[in-house]
Amino acid sequence: MPFVKEAKSNAYFSRYQVKYRRRREGKTDFYARKRLVTQAKNKYNAPKYRLVVRFTNTNIICQIVSSKLQGDVTLTQASARELPNYGMKNGLTSWTAAYAVGLLVARRALTKLGLADKYEGDVEATGEYSLTEPLGDDEPRPFKVFLDVGLKRTSTGSKVFGALKGASDGGLYVPHSENRFPGYDIESKELDAEILQKYIIGGHIAEYMESLEEEDEERFKKQFSRYLADGVGSDDIEDIVSNTHEAIRANPEYKKTEKSKDWASESKKHKATKLTKQQRDAGIQQRIQYFQQAENAE
Repeated sequence: MPFVKEAKSNAYFSRYQVKYRRRREGKTDFYARKRLVTQAKNKYNAPKYRLVVRFTNTNIICQIVSSKLQGDVTLTQASARELPNYGMKNGLTSWTAAYAVGLLVARRALTKLGLADKYEGDVEATGEYSLTEPLGDDEPRPFKVFLDVGLKRTSTGSKVFGALKGASDGGLYVPHSENRFPGYDIESKELDAEILQKYIIGGHIAEYMESLEEEDEERFKKQFSRYLADGVGSDDIEDIVSNTHEAIRANPEYKKTEKSKDWASESKKHKATKLTKQQRDAGIQQRIQYFQQAENAE
């Protein structure tokens, strides 16, 4: 019998499906997830924690997550929508906000674990590269997490490294190097701490505000309308960010927002209730009677 090449037609490919649903949908990089979740066998069922950083169009979310057979378990979380409670009301998706959210989730986790007083991290954001070191043999080791970036590109200067730097300065031990921070020179292999500090305290936003105000005032008023409505200028950003960092360190605990309505009961008002068989039969008989009456009337 001669060799017959298998024709991979549209019918063949329509039957073929990628194994995991979230991989099909482009939501999870399972190659990276396997390495972030798999724990060494000599750890004896100790959880392996990840610093999960995710971005939306209007929010930055940081979570400290561990995995079990039943699924992921979240130890604590923080988001940029909490930053107005600490004094930072604008630029909630910027590099500066990512640093503040990372700092908040770090201080919140260490407070929950009772390590906040022992591992304070870098109280002043100098922009210097540093890792959280253990205190000693008799003291508890620093809380170790691994950065989980999801599907976000890890190019130099990415906002995901702002959250990493905030978590590291907040006292968590996040293994990383300095070569993806803003200000790193690929030729000299050195990090310019002044540039990194400028990003942490919002200096790059202030510079852009000043240049845009000089070049195009109409665009400046449109782009920074919320800053102007709150009376925030380029000279005020550094003080606002510094005060936000101090407020986060003073009280990082989560506060529930007071709901104006009981939204659970409100949503149930619009939900169709399931009818019993007697109610369904009664409805059918009612429609039959209505149809017969219409025919008799004709």
